[in-house]
Amino acid sequence: MKCYIGIDLGSTTTKAVLMDEDYEVLGQGITNSRSNYATAAAVAKQEARIGARLTLFSRGLGSAAGGGDMAGIMEEIELSIRLEQFLEQLEDLHETCKSHAEPGATGLLEALDEVFGRIEAEAPGLFQRGAKRKSDFFRDIAGSRVMQIGEDVAKQTGVSFDQLLNTYDKSIIDVENRPPEGGLAEKFQHCLGRVIERAPEFDLSEEKVQAAMRDALDVEIEETYVVGTGYGRVTLPFPKEHIRSEILCHGLGAHVMYANTRTVLDIGGQDTKAIQVDAEGIVENFQMNDRCAAGCGRYLGYIADEMNMGLHELGPMAMKATKTVRINSTCTVFAGAEFRDRLALGEKREDILAGLHRAIILRAMSIVSRSGGINDEFTFTGGVANNEAAVRELKKVIQENYGDMTINIDPASIYTGALGAATFARRALDN
Repeated sequence: MKCYIGIDLGSTTTKAVLMDEDYEVLGQGITNSRSNYATAAAVAKQEARIGARLTLFSRGLGSAAGGGDMAGIMEEIELSIRLEQFLEQLEDLHETCKSHAEPGATGLLEALDEVFGRIEAEAPGLFQRGAKRKSDFFRDIAGSRVMQIGEDVAKQTGVSFDQLLNTYDKSIIDVENRPPEGGLAEKFQHCLGRVIERAPEFDLSEEKVQAAMRDALDVEIEETYVVGTGYGRVTLPFPKEHIRSEILCHGLGAHVMYANTRTVLDIGGQDTKAIQVDAEGIVENFQMNDRCAAGCGRYLGYIADEMNMGLHELGPMAMKATKTVRINSTCTVFAGAEFRDRLALGEKREDILAGLHRAIILRAMSIVSRSGGINDEFTFTGGVANNEAAVRELKKVIQENYGDMTINIDPASIYTGALGAATFARRALDN
């Protein structure tokens, strides 16, 4: 089967979309970007391929079940595969940490065994349906657990907590640059028991489930054409014709998601883009933020670190605000200081966060204004589009300044640039 891949190498995350000849998205992949963009691109592509196999498996099960809804089963399978990947990388991290320990550091080795043993024991609970994780990225999950569990183990064993963290810091980049090997067939087999347990609900026999899995794994996914875009696109070993600008890809991607899109706002990790497109998704005008990353996802990440929270927790906390504290600056450099000053003045954290989200949206809307304002329909994309507080403020500001508008926000909005790139890849062979 021929496939077409778009890769969006962002400053904080790298995304990949795998599309078939009929322009249908089969798989999506995401990973946290590294200094080594080639590795990030490879991991994102691997994740998109896993997604494609899951899609093919779901189709096969649905067909065997006479069109039954496989969503619940497929979610369990995907979580099982993610757990297998996590445990594989956790073992690699454990061994790498031990390799960085100085000879004879018996106490440190025993402490590492205890830390990683506890993380391994709790891992299945992190990958159950409905479980809340700080992040879906290995580094974020492992890092937060090493920090918390390591502090407790250090107290119990007398090993220096700083020594534990230093060993982790030396090891994590090595592990990130050695992504999971694959072995998808084995991972499928490990989690197949969950499917077979529920198979009778859908009038499926074990033989039909096994046949659907074999068919999904046997399809040859041929990488026909790849297009790269994003912050790190120039680092990819692609010919020029395989590179597209972020503006073009986000404009086209938003058009593919919502055909009536005319204005696109993308708030990513490093920049904010306002794009005007025509009825075919062709860019007519655009504006971007200046060199500063103020008001972007990285700014929110800095605030999350300052509060010792997960990035995904900021929006829900801001939604609890009873008032919106006026924020004078969205400068990333001074974000922590302003946040602490507001707390010292007696303001509540949720009220400060509400003000921070409004300040971010106001800054973004000024960029939209410079690009030509809002034309119906308006599509909001990027990682910040998944932040409910940012969405709430965006809707308020649009209503205040433009009145009623159709506002599109796709749950997969973070993949918009990669979707546009994949569409360019598919179109390339039609030209």
